[in-house]
Amino acid sequence: MKVYIENLTFETIIGILDFERTTPQQVIINISFKYKFNNDLKDFVNYAEVTNLIETLMKEKQYLLIEDAILDIKKELKKAFYIKKIKLKITKPNIMTNCLVSVSNK
Repeated sequence: MKVYIENLTFETIIGILDFERTTPQQVIINISFKYKFNNDLKDFVNYAEVTNLIETLMKEKQYLLIEDAILDIKKELKKAFYIKKIKLKITKPNIMTNCLVSVSNK
């Protein structure tokens, strides 16, 4: 199975600039992942739990770099769920006035 979670949006502290360390900013998370489902509820990956874990990690850890957030979130998701391949993209839509800035692991 492949799950897509698109446009998960919330505010958090992320970044290395002085104002980014004090003022929460909006982030948009897009993620897709694969897992093996064998018609058994024990194999089911609850996407609500996935989104809660992502948001909790971002808010608690207040990453300096998006790249660090991606690596840590991938590691924690693989540890918490039976997830295989993960594609994760984090966007900071308001950091620049003329574009969206994103980082993706693929």
